Amino acid sequence: MILFLELILDNLTPFSPYTESERKGLERAQWFSSKGQGYSKEQGTQPQTLGYSLADSPAGLLAWIYEKLVNWTDNYQWEDDEVLTWVSIYWFSRAGPASSLRIYYEIMNDSLMSLPYVRGVPLGVSYYPKEVAPTPRSWTKAFIGEVVFESEHASGGHFAAYEEPEAFVDDLRKMFGKGGPSFGVVPGLTGYKL
Repeated sequence: MILFLELILDNLTPFSPYTESERKGLERAQWFSSKGQGYSKEQGTQPQTLGYSLADSPAGLLAWIYEKLVNWTDNYQWEDDEVLTWVSIYWFSRAGPASSLRIYYEIMNDSLMSLPYVRGVPLGVSYYPKEVAPTPRSWTKAFIGEVVFESEHASGGHFAAYEEPEAFVDDLRKMFGKGGPSFGVVPGLTGYKL
């Protein structure tokens, strides 16, 4: 992935089909691929080993969560109580911190979780500049298929629902609300107000 992104970035010209925000997104994806994705390999191959460590050390869990909250947001100013709330959800849950890691293992070891699996499902995409690995719109359409809603935002990151809740909810309303491209996607459930 790193070499692929470097090849694209090295060959960008003023005539490349990417917008300025897409170029910045590719640079962020390259950063994430080379500097921020190590956790994914560990979680995808040996999640329980990491889970024991996080369950054994509150300071380790705090460092683990805080690093992601800071690196994956768009300069969101985290207050101590917010960070401690996030950490507490992991620490005090009956399942423990390891439960959040297992999905990476499941995805890496289940062929049904590949991208073509979602073809044919109407998709809405909200683009936030500090998402961990934003992709150009053309890639989303080529690999996923039926994009029925798109929205680009000036700020926000991986935790956009937390950082920019009004913008996030507005996108949901535009996609699933009355008159939206996915209104009525679930038969019989069109009477709910978003």
